[in-house]
Amino acid sequence: MKRILNSTMTAFAVMVLFFSCGKAKAPVVLKEYDGKFPDESATDIHIIFSDAGITSFELFAKTLNKYTGDTAYMDCPNGITIYAYDESGVRQSVLTADYAISVEVPPRMEASKNVVIKDLIKNETIETEQLIWDKHRQMIYSVMPVKQTKADGTVNYGDGFEADEHFSKYRVFNPRGEMIVDEL
Repeated sequence: MKRILNSTMTAFAVMVLFFSCGKAKAPVVLKEYDGKFPDESATDIHIIFSDAGITSFELFAKTLNKYTGDTAYMDCPNGITIYAYDESGVRQSVLTADYAISVEVPPRMEASKNVVIKDLIKNETIETEQLIWDKHRQMIYSVMPVKQTKADGTVNYGDGFEADEHFSKYRVFNPRGEMIVDEL
């Protein structure tokens, strides 16, 4: 009788463990991006990059995926917004793009599809379809056609540009379009 009681209690304990959890959890559905499944994925990302306690960059992304292997990289398939700050912590520029990818070797980030960079100090804008941020050389550039809108509303076009990584100094290659010149 004691043996039957122990068996019954053990069976009851097992049933409690397996059936007392309430709702069953829904299975995790992995999302595929360009034919691959990410090793890690996160949503509603906000990352702050700082140096000595002073914010230098702030990154926002709806989705951030990390892929490992021979060609490890991270991408933001649903767009990205990056704010750059000067040495005193003042927001200096903002970059938006519909897609971004970051690779570790060589250390660079590429933004593409509707890339817009706004200089918040000078109130100037650069628009292009591709931009590369070379982290090692601390510069951003594009070899794609660009549209530059100045603070006074004039519009210039060019065959690319290069700038420091905070977009505080930049130059457009082969500029053409409206140009306001001071009278001589």
